[in-house]
Amino acid sequence: MAERDQDIFASKPMRGLLAAEAQALAPELQRCAGAYALQVSAVVRDVPPPTPMLDRWVHLHLDGSHCAGDLHARLDEPLPFVDDAFGLVLLSHALEVAPDPQSLLREASRVLVPGGMLALTGMHPASGWLPWLLWRGQRGLNLESPLRIGHWLRGAELNVERVQRLGPMWPSSAVVPHHGGPLGGGYLLIARKRRQATAPIRLRPRAIAAAPVAGLAPGARRSAAA
Repeated sequence: MAERDQDIFASKPMRGLLAAEAQALAPELQRCAGAYALQVSAVVRDVPPPTPMLDRWVHLHLDGSHCAGDLHARLDEPLPFVDDAFGLVLLSHALEVAPDPQSLLREASRVLVPGGMLALTGMHPASGWLPWLLWRGQRGLNLESPLRIGHWLRGAELNVERVQRLGPMWPSSAVVPHHGGPLGGGYLLIARKRRQATAPIRLRPRAIAAAPVAGLAPGARRSAAA
């Protein structure tokens, strides 16, 4: 049992799934631009992917009720960032270990700029990975379906653009990327924050005083006015 209780994200099957996620994410991230990007990950030594048009990554690792990495914070408090701070937020299996997944999604939306992209990866509950997790003794992970997550995201002002299943349906010892199919054990979800529409202002009609007529009335003759 001691062998099965090791870090699940360091196992060979998970390394293969993470490689498949990175491969699927690469084309999406190449189009992201901005000053800052945020990665919140369940993987201890996760490395942010290369993004040539993003200036800097901020990496946070979830560890129980805290997050570590580039800074330390409590998960029962708001993320220590101002609103609309990041052009990209990447949640790498973060919802599976977060004490309150919905709260984390709301915070991700808050710190995301309007029009910014949220990329989210996880293990699909309707796959062969759930029995494997139970066999590994991982009973504390929360596996949420993309359908339910999409419902949460719409309530957090984000629109889901794409959901893609990744990796093998059953955990495999191969660490090479596996593209999977409709029954893949993992998934990638891409969402974008809705832009705040500018409220139209209705202008009230303003009465304009008629200018005084200085000349004669139309058709009037000067001789009649004399």
